[in-house]
Amino acid sequence: MPSRPADSPSASSYPGAPRRSRTGPRRLRTGPRRFGTGPRWFRAGLRWKIAAAIAVVSALVALALSLVVHNAARVSMINSTRDVQDERVQSALRIYETTGRLVFYAKIDDPELPRELKEFAAKGQRATYVQDTGGHPMVWAETPAADGRVLSLKTGFTDRYSVLDDLDQALVAGSLAVVVGGTAIGVLIGGRMSRRLRKAAVAARKVADGDTEVRVREAIGGRRVRDETDELARAVDAMADALQLRLEAERRVTADIAHELRTPVTGLVTAAELLPPGRPSELVRDRVHALRTLVEDVLEVARLDGAAEQADLQELALGEFVRRRVVALAPDASVTVAEEAVVPTDPRRLERILGNLLANAARHGGAPVEVVVDGPYLRVRDHGPGFPPDLLRDGPNRFRTGSAARSGGGHGLGLTIATGQARVLGARLTFRNVPAEDGGGAVAQLMLPRE
Repeated sequence: MPSRPADSPSASSYPGAPRRSRTGPRRLRTGPRRFGTGPRWFRAGLRWKIAAAIAVVSALVALALSLVVHNAARVSMINSTRDVQDERVQSALRIYETTGRLVFYAKIDDPELPRELKEFAAKGQRATYVQDTGGHPMVWAETPAADGRVLSLKTGFTDRYSVLDDLDQALVAGSLAVVVGGTAIGVLIGGRMSRRLRKAAVAARKVADGDTEVRVREAIGGRRVRDETDELARAVDAMADALQLRLEAERRVTADIAHELRTPVTGLVTAAELLPPGRPSELVRDRVHALRTLVEDVLEVARLDGAAEQADLQELALGEFVRRRVVALAPDASVTVAEEAVVPTDPRRLERILGNLLANAARHGGAPVEVVVDGPYLRVRDHGPGFPPDLLRDGPNRFRTGSAARSGGGHGLGLTIATGQARVLGARLTFRNVPAEDGGGAVAQLMLPRE
């Protein structure tokens, strides 16, 4: 560090020596510091993201405060040592000029005196200087004597640096405590928020599955805690209520229209049976039966949308049941029982699902049709062009027959009814396509619950 002229109130200046500022320019040793190769992003839950953010902020704040405190303490100690050295050199000068003795390990015309102090001495000025030796700094003080010589003394900063080391250890311990405490608080806060959001997601999925009794705000405890999560839950509940009212209105309209059509369609069926034999009569009877089937399917879809259907469960051997029903529903289909399983289910609804899957495979797919029972899994596969991408992505929708590549007519209600009946059974119906290298085709899989 550069020299500093000593001009404290108790210090004297020689004639002609200009008064200088108490604090001269100082050079701080600063070098590049490396803190790693940069942040590493990873996928984590909200709890750990909040905890990590609080930990990083706490670490940065603690580091900044530690550096400020360390530098301030170092500068204060050095300035205090320079003041002490200035007083000591003045005392040593008075004793030297009075008795001719050197005290405080003072020296006359020390050859190791830094060049900066020699320049001040040549001007007749008293000054102090902090010399950086690569380890602990050395504090110098010089003052010109009456005989034209230069009296100087120096002292190490070892004792003060031990205090500074203790201070650094205390700062490190305090910083670690702040980071750990901040991280713990972040984990607690983030964990609470994460649990509320997870409960909200579970409740929202139940609402999406048709459970109209679930409310997101009640699931997350919104009546006890009021925050942004509670506002989100209110908005989701309001949206769910509005959608439920709209769907209920549409279901009622559909059910009412289908119900009103049943009477005239029944009359048409009766009248068609009375027509004389012939090709025109067969065409009329075929279309009338198709119309009656459509009306019954629409009524069934409306009932399933109402989420009021209840399954009449009973234990049955799945493999044996499927083998008997496939013989009656699709004699050309093959049945393989890889593993027999006894499952609790509703035989009437299961037969409806199986019949719709076989009819869809025969109408839109290609032969051969294979039925496999593997424990609680029931798979129906055809060797046609496969399911359309929108069905695989969004699931079956009513009155949407899918890709034109899947030949045949239909109203898109067969798979919709099968999905609704599976939901009533507590089962899961999924759809996928088989790669061309494995033979191609479409696979519908029903997973029945064992209990």
